[in-house]
Formats: sequence, C-alpha cells, structure tokens
Amino acid sequence: MSFLNKIKTFQGGVHPEEYKELTENLPFEIMPDPKRVIVPLSQHIGAPASVKVKKKDEVKKGQLLADQEGFISSPIYSPVSGKVVDVHLEPTASGFPQNSIVIDSIESEEEIRFEQLDPKTITAEEIRERVRLAGIVGQGGAAFPTYVKLTPPADKNIDCVILNGCECEPYLTRDYRFMLERSEDLITGLKLIMKALGVSKGAIGIEDNKPKAIEKLTKLCMNEENISVVSLKTKYPQGAEKMLIKAVLNREVPPGKLPLDVGVVIQNIGTALAINDAVCKGEPQITAALTVSGFGIKQPKNLIVKVGTPLSDVLDYCGGVKDNAAKVVVGGPMMGVAQYDFSAPVMKATSGILILTESEINAHEETPCLRCGKCIEVCPLNLTPTKLARYSQLEKLEEAEQLGITVCMECGTCAFVCPANIPLVQWIRLGKKRVLQIQRERKAS
Repeated sequence: MSFLNKIKTFQGGVHPEEYKELTENLPFEIMPDPKRVIVPLSQHIGAPASVKVKKKDEVKKGQLLADQEGFISSPIYSPVSGKVVDVHLEPTASGFPQNSIVIDSIESEEEIRFEQLDPKTITAEEIRERVRLAGIVGQGGAAFPTYVKLTPPADKNIDCVILNGCECEPYLTRDYRFMLERSEDLITGLKLIMKALGVSKGAIGIEDNKPKAIEKLTKLCMNEENISVVSLKTKYPQGAEKMLIKAVLNREVPPGKLPLDVGVVIQNIGTALAINDAVCKGEPQITAALTVSGFGIKQPKNLIVKVGTPLSDVLDYCGGVKDNAAKVVVGGPMMGVAQYDFSAPVMKATSGILILTESEINAHEETPCLRCGKCIEVCPLNLTPTKLARYSQLEKLEEAEQLGITVCMECGTCAFVCPANIPLVQWIRLGKKRVLQIQRERKAS
C-alpha cells in the first residue's frame, strides 16, 4: 500500500549520457581471492580503526584485524586467510596514503562468522549491535558507519526510511543488479533498518530508467502495507540525500541540516543487503560489489570483490585495459577519483572502476567565464557556483562562507554543464575545505 500521494523531482540537475548498457544485463561474478590484499585502517568517515594484529600473524577469513576507535569508527575484518606481511602506509583510491594491513592469502576453507540471527525475532538493539560488529558502512559513497545512522539522537523523530535505488551516476549498475538478483534479501534488509529505527514507513526510490527493477520490487511489496516503491525521474543527482527526500516525500532539508532533522534516514541498496547478510548469514563486511565499465576495459563486468584487492588485479580479471584507455576512475564519473597508482585497493564502499577513453572524458581547454548562468540553473542546491569558485581562487574565504560554500555537496553538475570548461567543483571543493578548517579553528578558540 502506498503512503505517498504525489511524486516530485527536484529543481536543477542534469542528465548525462548513461552508458548503463555496457553492464546492466551482466549478472554479478564472484572474483577469485587475490594473492595479496591491502586493507586500509580507514575505510569510513571517522577515526581509523585500531590495529589488533602484527607482522607475521596468521589470520583467518572473517577475523578481526582492527577494532573501531570511538563512536564514529568501524571495525575491519580479514577478507582472506593468510599471513600478515606488514602494517604500513600504502596508496589508496582516495589519493592519500593510509596505514594498511598487508596480507598474503592462502587457500583455506576456514572462516569466522557471527551467529546467524532470525530477522523476525531479532530486537532493534540486536540489529544495531550486529551492524556495528560487522563493520558495515554506507555504500552510497560517503562510507559513514551505518550503526551510527541507526542510532539517531533521542530528540530526532524519525518516521520514514528511504532506500536509495536511484544509482544516478553514469556507467554504474551494481545497485540495479542487486535489485534484480537479490530482491527478497533487499526487502528483508529494509525491514531490519525500519525495525532498528522503530519506524513503520519505508520506501525504495528508483529512477525510471530501471523499469525491470521497479516492476520486480513493486510485485514483492504488493502485500507490504508500509513499504512503497517510488518511480523517480531519471536525473543526476537524484540519488543525493536531500534531492531524494525532496522527490519522494516533498520535504526540504534546510541548509546545514541533515535528513534526521526532517524525520528521514537514507540507506543505499548495498547497505541494506550488507545488513541482511550480517544478521541472516553472520557475515562481516569483507566484500565490495562494484561495476567495472567504460570503453577502455576489454570485458566490462559487475563483480563481488574482496576488500583489499588491488585495482590492478580487478583490471586484469576484466581482460585488461585497451590501448585507447586514457583515465581510470574509482567511483562514478561525476564524483569519482582519478587514479595514479593501480596498486591502491578496493575498499568497503567502492562502487565502481571506470576505464575511460579520450572520447568519454571529452576534455577541452579552459576559457574565461561566459557569464551564461548555466551552472546556476542546474545547481540542485540553488547556489552560485561561478562566484563560489572565483572566491575560492582569490582566497576570499569569508565571502565564500557567506555565499554558502559549505552547503555544496560537490556533485559536479556545475562543471558538467560549463561551456567554458572551468573546473568549478574542484575550486569549490578546495575553498570549502579551507572554510571548514577556519570554522573548526574558530570553534576551538
């Protein structure tokens, strides 16, 4: 039964070429274990995990490698059985080296799991504790520790959970494949999230370029009185939290506020499945589901990969890169990070690896601003990107702060439409970082 009377989209946004056809009809493959894994201690927002193993230790698949350090942190488990080679700085897909646990894997059937729990009788507290222990982080990109989201402050009145099935970035199809291949587990995961938060309303927002997923999940929810499947307009960044809440519930999240402040918790499709697996199968989060795509890879695939697998191993498994490959991006093309070192590992929230050719990058030389206003028209948060970027360039940080630079979610729509090819979002990101640092220093003093 639907409790949503009217579906809206949001103001602004863009519709880039999708390129979903490269992988949308390819079922998941499970990639074999790599010979060596590199497991960073910080695969989440918050404090890095605290190491619990040392060099030359033998570990089993599913064994605790590093425990959470503070409330906003997350434990990390061994994705393979093997021997610890070292704990030291290693490159990561973020572009910044991190302390990582390096393990040489061995073939072994041994595996450590948690006790399986019944999703029908489990309590809210037991769900939160299992999610915490399993090291689950958000799969939407930010990698926020999920149990923190399931433990909102007492003064926040949460009345709805929305699963983000938009997958609005081009190329990526892992969430789409999950919705088709693991539909029932997905509904169980949503129910567990709803129970953990004590809410009775749930929704799954899916862009209308995924009709098979909408049809399948709608049929499964026909007898679910409090869960609705909501078809949304295909537009980027439809999957951003504030945009999704606006489209599904027509609620506005004020600047500087969170979904919690309007009674909503958003979770990704992959996060809901990770919760299902942690509760029903006793699995810690030691794998990542990702799309390998782009016209520069020989064999595009949707893969289940062990956390810590080097990017180079994934590319080799997909047949290697073509001669005309020009750029490798981890994540989606709008918000992903270009790679310079393919020894960097897959992490918990890695959603895709894109191998792009020159024609896909469509790079052009930057020219002076044309004052066309296109960046303002498409900004989903009603900001003025051209001014924010200019203030950042000129280090006029006080003016940038007053104009709302910290509100920017760095979606990249402004840079996408800019006919002058100005790297607007990159300048804004730099200025935002500086302003946030100033704000922290201001509070500290």
